[in-house]
Amino acid sequence: MATEQRDLDVIIFGASGFTGKYTIYEGIKLLDGLKWAIAGRSRDKLNKILKEVEAKSGKDLSDTELVIADVKDADSLRKMAARCRIVINCCGPYRFYGEPVVKACIEAGTHHVDVSGEPQYMERMQLEYHEQAKEKGVYVVSACGFDSIPADLGTVFLEQQFDGTVNSVETFLEATPKSPDAATGGAVIHYGTWESAIYGLAHANELRGLRSKLFGSRLPNFQPRLKDRPLLHRTKFASNRWCLPFPGSDRSVVMRSQRYFYDNEKKRPIQMKAYVTFSSLIHVIGVIIVSAIFALMTRYKIGRQLLLKYPGFFSAGFVSHEGPTEASMENTDFAMYLKGVGWTRDEELLEASDQFKAPPKKKLLVKVSGTNPGYGATCVALLLSATTILRQADKMPATGGVYPPGAAYAKTNMVEELCKNGFKFEVLKE
Repeated sequence: MATEQRDLDVIIFGASGFTGKYTIYEGIKLLDGLKWAIAGRSRDKLNKILKEVEAKSGKDLSDTELVIADVKDADSLRKMAARCRIVINCCGPYRFYGEPVVKACIEAGTHHVDVSGEPQYMERMQLEYHEQAKEKGVYVVSACGFDSIPADLGTVFLEQQFDGTVNSVETFLEATPKSPDAATGGAVIHYGTWESAIYGLAHANELRGLRSKLFGSRLPNFQPRLKDRPLLHRTKFASNRWCLPFPGSDRSVVMRSQRYFYDNEKKRPIQMKAYVTFSSLIHVIGVIIVSAIFALMTRYKIGRQLLLKYPGFFSAGFVSHEGPTEASMENTDFAMYLKGVGWTRDEELLEASDQFKAPPKKKLLVKVSGTNPGYGATCVALLLSATTILRQADKMPATGGVYPPGAAYAKTNMVEELCKNGFKFEVLKE
């Protein structure tokens, strides 16, 4: 069982990668009081990354244990997982490297969190490992970074503040430089994220079959349906910025949480649509052109090979193997606006499957914000996802299982902990 005595509390696996490095840095504070180690396949690379983090943090990390484990060596993964209570998995793309770690953790009775934004991986892990994880008393939670934590826990937060029944939520994501004069330009996305997006889009047709097996039956046809906004529109919620549909995993993650709440707590599921905002029309046109080329090329093997070989060219300079600079990351603020629409408490129904007779008129606007969305906020959310499992498993679903973060942490103090560590969840007036 995951609660038995281990010589370590936490192991950060894939620690020598880009996300792993910043997870170690944030972990110096957030894992204080816990016994933790870092893991990867190369002792030299692990030592090098520790030296980098030592120089950045000014902390002595010489006592940090190094654990050698390789995703291609199942025995090394089992031995790693057996030593700790939870594995923080930073080794992606998870389509290729995630399952062996999840499997090893479940076999060892060890919890697992990661920052995957890959719907196929997340939903397949739930389909294939949920019951095994429950039997072992193990929690497996993916999408524990930016931007799914703001979207999923933001939806949970909005519903908690709503004082009624929420019919729908629309999210509007905004990223802006703190100081335009300090903007450094260059890449904003690491190559690993680019690789995940290429294979995710290329295999998007897998999702329909996965979902039919995962959920068995469709949800009731709740009314009114949340309609798509025009492909390109402006929103007053985010400084009248231009909006496009957001192609990330947020909707997949949120709807899995809502399905859990419907199946297990008989709550009416919230419909959700996600959008991303831009400050200028020229920027939007550029994104549309790059996205169209990207989508077309992912359909063919030669196209995928070119995208992987020349990421900087095909992303107009937004992607690199080195990822964004620290100056660029620290100069970036993010905000996610969540617009909820529904009914007042006076209009509540007896059963979750009942339909309302009057149209929804009650509205609530929530904002989740912070700094350094891609890696700083992501690593903070990832670490707090892990420590919440260690400290508040009694407030999480069942005895274990594979969950999205909203379903996993809805009854914990996760939002409060995020707010103590750089995030802000607030209710706004329209």
